[in-house]
Amino acid sequence: MISSRHLLSSSLVFCLMLFMTGFASPAFAQPVTLTAKDGVKVFGTYYGTGDKSKPVVLLFHMAGSNAAEYAPTAPRLVALGYNALAIDQRSGGFAFGAGNQTVKELGRSAGFLQALPDLEAALAWVASSGHGGKVIIVGSSYSASLVFLLAAQNPGKVAGLAAFSPGEYFGAGASVKGAAQKLQGVQVFVSSASDSGEVAEARSILEAVPGSAKTQLAAKRAPHGASSLRQDANGGGQAEVWEGFTRFLASVR
Repeated sequence: MISSRHLLSSSLVFCLMLFMTGFASPAFAQPVTLTAKDGVKVFGTYYGTGDKSKPVVLLFHMAGSNAAEYAPTAPRLVALGYNALAIDQRSGGFAFGAGNQTVKELGRSAGFLQALPDLEAALAWVASSGHGGKVIIVGSSYSASLVFLLAAQNPGKVAGLAAFSPGEYFGAGASVKGAAQKLQGVQVFVSSASDSGEVAEARSILEAVPGSAKTQLAAKRAPHGASSLRQDANGGGQAEVWEGFTRFLASVR
C-alpha cells in the first residue's frame, strides 16, 4: 500500500501526464441518454478527446448530487488524455448548482442500491459506443461503494477503480467489503475526507481487495467524496488529492 507521503508532487505529475498524452486537445461535451436494464432513462454528459481508443473514465456522483459534481474535473481528465462520462444517477439531487435530470424524469430520488443499474448502463455504454480503451470507474460517497459492486459483478471489464469516501452504506443489502474481495486484476485507489472514522472504514474495504495494486490516500483538509477534486470545495486538500489521483490514473493507463 502506498502512503500519501510517497506521491509525486501534483505539478510534476500533471506535467508528466500532459507530455505522455501528447498535449490532448480540449474537451468537447455532449449530452448522452442511456437506458438502464429496468427501463429507466439515465442522463449524462460525455467529455471526449475525439479518440475512442483512449481510456474512458466513468464518473458517478454522491447523494443529493448530479453529473455537475464533475463539471470541473472531466475537462481536466480530457486534457490528460482520457474520455469521460458523468451521469445523473436516480439517487441524487440539486447539489453544485444543477439539477438531476434522471431524478426529475423518474419523479423521485431512489435509494442508493437502486442506482446500481444506472452505473451498469454507463459501463455497457462504453462498448456500445465504440470505445476501446481501458475503463476506469470513479465513485463519490455512496457511489464510491457502488463501484465496488459494479466491478465485482463485471469481471474483466474494469481496469481501475477510484473510490472517494467509500463505506458500508447499504447495510444488509450488500457488503462492499465482500465485493472488494472479488476484484482480481483491478487497480484500486481510495481517498477519504479528513475524518478518522471515514479513513478507517475505507481502509477496511481496501484491505479486502486481493493483491498489492491498491492505494489509500488520507489527505489533510480533504472534504467528503469526489468534491475533494474541486477547487471550490471546502477543506483545501484539492492539490494533494489530485496528486494521488493522477498518479493512480497513470498506473492504470
